[in-house]
Amino acid sequence: MGLELTRDNSGRTQAASFLRSMPWFDAAGRFSVFRTLVLVALCVPAALVAWRYTHGALGPRAVNEAVHQIGNWAIRLIFLSLAIAPANRMLRWPALMQVRRMIGVAAFVYVAAHLMLYVVDEAFDLRKVATEIVFRIYLTIGFVALLILTAMAATSTDGMVRRLGGKRWRRLHRTIYLGALLAVIHFFMQVKANIDEPLVMAGLYGWLMGYRALAASRRLRNRLRTWMPAILGLVAGTMTALGEALYYGIKLGAPPMRVLEANFGFALGPRPAVVVAAICLAVALAGAVRLVQERLGRTAARTA
Repeated sequence: MGLELTRDNSGRTQAASFLRSMPWFDAAGRFSVFRTLVLVALCVPAALVAWRYTHGALGPRAVNEAVHQIGNWAIRLIFLSLAIAPANRMLRWPALMQVRRMIGVAAFVYVAAHLMLYVVDEAFDLRKVATEIVFRIYLTIGFVALLILTAMAATSTDGMVRRLGGKRWRRLHRTIYLGALLAVIHFFMQVKANIDEPLVMAGLYGWLMGYRALAASRRLRNRLRTWMPAILGLVAGTMTALGEALYYGIKLGAPPMRVLEANFGFALGPRPAVVVAAICLAVALAGAVRLVQERLGRTAARTA
């Protein structure tokens, strides 16, 4: 009888652990609408690419186009996962931390799919794929980023956190900063004409790393002012504009001042520097509004 009860309890424990591992359940094993919506949103880009492929909307080189589109989404998801911690701190929205792991794993899945589609595009010639990765530097850089994402995904479970220990686990997962940088470099090197999105990614990377540096500073750790992310956003936008001017100056011989002047007009659409600054300022403004709401709430509670 006691043995049966032990087995029953063990089975329930395993079932509860299995439920907690499902992305649509929270840590307590309860169905989460927020996590489910995030999961669906993460699947939408892949579903759209698949739909376009089956309907012949990806052009004459459909698989090659799918390679690029899935790869672009992989980089976006890497950056989205990096943005979770700053957004949580600024917006005081703890639910965001519940989906960070899910977004990180999704980024790995998209990167892996990016590689698999490349193999398909090369007619499953694995020798050629391996040779290309070794001898074409931008592919080598992308492959190293994939290895980093693989390590992140393989150690993303609670069990791996316990096995590695919190300190070692955090040290390992900080390599995602290098992975994100390599992904941006890979993005830059593989585009042939329009570098607007790689420039935006580079600018946002600068802001995300700058924010982490501020948050980790002993002097500012508990006194990070709401205006600091906004100033950092303006700096990131300025550096993006300078990077664009430098790129076109070296590659096309374009006068740097003319490239910089283009950032102050919209004849060519919003330039990467403007996009970077706008995104960073919007997040900083949302954080400031959230802080004001908290202060008003505390004042109302004291006077009630």
